[in-house]
Amino acid sequence: PSPETMADFRLYSYQQEVVRRALLGENIIIWLPTGAGKTRAAVYVAKRHLETTAKAKVVVLVNKIHLVDQHYTKEFQPHLDRSYRVVPISGDSEERDFFGQVVKDSDVVICTAQILYNAMINTDKAKHVELSDITLLIIDECHHTKKQAVYNQIMSCYVEKKLNGERALPQVLGLTASLGTGGEKILERAVEYVLQICANLDSDIVSTKNYLPDLEERVPKPVKTFDIVDERPEDPFGDHLKWMMQRIHDFMDLPNNITLRECGTQEYEADVVILERHGVKEDNRVWAQCALHLRKYNDALLINDTLRMLDAYRSLKDFYRSKVDTEIDGTDFFLMGLYRENRAELKHHAGDSRYENPKMSKLESVLLNQFRPDGESRGILFSKTRKSTHCLCDWVSTSSTLQQAGIKAAILTGAGNGIDTMTHVKQKDTIRSFRQGDLNLLISTSVAEEGLDIPECNLVVRYGLLTNEIAQKQASGRARARDSQYSVIAQKGGREERREHINEYLDELTGDAIAVIQAMRPPEFRSKIAQMQREAIMKRKVQESQKAKRRSQHTPASVQLLCRNCFKQVASGSDIRLLDKAHYVNINPDFNIYIMASTLLPSSVCSDFYPVSYFQAWGSEIKYKKVALLPNLSIESFALETPQGRTTPRRWRDITFTVDDFSFEEYCQEHMPDFLD
Repeated sequence: PSPETMADFRLYSYQQEVVRRALLGENIIIWLPTGAGKTRAAVYVAKRHLETTAKAKVVVLVNKIHLVDQHYTKEFQPHLDRSYRVVPISGDSEERDFFGQVVKDSDVVICTAQILYNAMINTDKAKHVELSDITLLIIDECHHTKKQAVYNQIMSCYVEKKLNGERALPQVLGLTASLGTGGEKILERAVEYVLQICANLDSDIVSTKNYLPDLEERVPKPVKTFDIVDERPEDPFGDHLKWMMQRIHDFMDLPNNITLRECGTQEYEADVVILERHGVKEDNRVWAQCALHLRKYNDALLINDTLRMLDAYRSLKDFYRSKVDTEIDGTDFFLMGLYRENRAELKHHAGDSRYENPKMSKLESVLLNQFRPDGESRGILFSKTRKSTHCLCDWVSTSSTLQQAGIKAAILTGAGNGIDTMTHVKQKDTIRSFRQGDLNLLISTSVAEEGLDIPECNLVVRYGLLTNEIAQKQASGRARARDSQYSVIAQKGGREERREHINEYLDELTGDAIAVIQAMRPPEFRSKIAQMQREAIMKRKVQESQKAKRRSQHTPASVQLLCRNCFKQVASGSDIRLLDKAHYVNINPDFNIYIMASTLLPSSVCSDFYPVSYFQAWGSEIKYKKVALLPNLSIESFALETPQGRTTPRRWRDITFTVDDFSFEEYCQEHMPDFLD
């Protein structure tokens, strides 16, 4: 169907249907499949809002940095009148430092949710923003508005203000392709889950009812295939890894009340993570170190199950290469010795093509089925981890069969800090090359599932993935070309196949839950939402008071940070400061003696980042305001010695002492008095 014209802006009939209530000023969640043009519908609502509202101020929130630029260049900037000032702001934009002023001077601001939330809690006038300064708040991928997510932190402030009778609040417009059921498998509880998201967003859900044929014509569904492989008849490489793990089990001599489940599973990984913590708390370095090594062996088994034996062998080799000359006691010598004694045999098994992973040959046949040297095929291969995308890309580029089929592959992963992460510039370049046809296969982590503007694909493969129904829905929505294929490669009766069938059921359940909510009478819906909102505020207040209580359990000086590897005391709680409400830094200059080596990494923020290592990574070093070089600590690399015993917090928010905010002025006075003079 050709889009009909609404004023001077073109929308399809199903888009017109879903924006109708938003145009009346109601708070609405637009629920449309991937590729149906949710963002375009939101631009239309923003345009009409700007034309009809006095002192209109539109803020568009996204949950990933690359979407800021995409929404700006592809949607809002081209389709809004030139007279409107549209400004994109992300973590590396200088405007974020005076965000409040930018919001005042602009008509439309597109930013990551964290930037808006930071501005809401910042008291500096140039940075501060009130919700009442905004008249329309558009929330992209709004199914993330739950629990502790930053979308929900913003909307919690909104709901609290609303319940307190504040009138000057923005209209809310949420956009999503799949709300999910939050893991609930019964309709009644799925309805509760979706209602909670409605309550969090203070919004009703709209979807197309009268124009379904138009929608289906516009967004064709791919043909789904389960490409099932039989189990390996023999696996000498995997068997040898399991034998080595058993040797480590024997060495640990665990008591009967500590059991580890089957090797090569996610459950086993969970068990050894708990064992490592247990070892640290009990001052038992044998358990702690063996557990760390067992996790690496288990990783190798999981890789062996999904990728090539060679990839599994390399992952273990890389780990032990990083451990050379770091031995502290007999445990380290035993673990290093075990690997060295068996390295040659592992390498021999990994090179024996008779026992290669059957999933790889199935993947090869699925790709060869779609790609031809002279063809126009485009595909995305979704895999679980950054590591696996690198392995798969290496496999594609070294396979003569796949090269002859004309496959030109590249990796697409999320941005972040680390050696194997992608910069935003590299992400953009990769997608541009894919769009122009210089590349025809993206090998991606979940970054390409959600929101990214990627051209129509005729093949989407999910390979070795265990994810929820939202990720499945987002991934299949990438296969948008006519007669496209959505392939799930899995072992017969294996976890991936079972999970995919469960996801299909949960996706249907989401639709059923939304239908129940849409059939509710407005007074009943509003009453349920209001009740949930009141309960959420009470729950949050209880959690905040519990957090404050937990944070005041110990004084900072009474808590010591220990190296998680050698249990040596390396810092005091009183050395830690909170920088920009995000980074926990050590201001004690004596800490530098522990920083043994640092290598420059590309910056992902305004400041320079360096990794820091002392037996294991402790975090990174931040150059703040081009002057202060501060160790930015990762809490997972430390144990805390408290008056009540040793703890292993997973997140900084779990610590039991209060951390003061970092003061640049105080830091300069204390550490650089000559510089100030």
